[in-house]
Amino acid sequence: MDPKAKKAALRGITYGLYLVGTKDESGVNAFAGNFLTQTSFEPPLVTLAVKAGTRSQQQIASSGVFSVNVLESGQKDMVTAFFRALEVDGNKLAGYEFTTEETGCPIFTDALSFFECKVVDRLEIGDHYIYVGEVIHAGVHRTGDPLTMKETGFYYGG
Repeated sequence: MDPKAKKAALRGITYGLYLVGTKDESGVNAFAGNFLTQTSFEPPLVTLAVKAGTRSQQQIASSGVFSVNVLESGQKDMVTAFFRALEVDGNKLAGYEFTTEETGCPIFTDALSFFECKVVDRLEIGDHYIYVGEVIHAGVHRTGDPLTMKETGFYYGG
């Protein structure tokens, strides 16, 4: 297989770019995630791939919950702040205010919308864990166009 062709072909898959909130007994965290898709209407299920061994992956494994914050087109600076390790400062992560609701995972007030999930299945495959989450709560802060990987010029995968 031509490695350059493989990379170009796989990078043609379109992705959104989200803030995924996590938690465990040590506190809350969030990361920039893009391997996410809806997989069922009834019950409402999504699948999320999270890099194995990361703090966030370990928190999802421990707590069995996560949140997904849908960012708005133009929020590249916000998502970029979540590509590194973070510490909580009051009710802020990376300077961005969050609240918590059903799961206790961060819900960012600057996001367009959010949903919270309870893990109903998981699979360790390759260098990621795939979590199947049932959407148990959702909300909309405002309407707008979602942020995409293509808009940012970032690449993940391939």
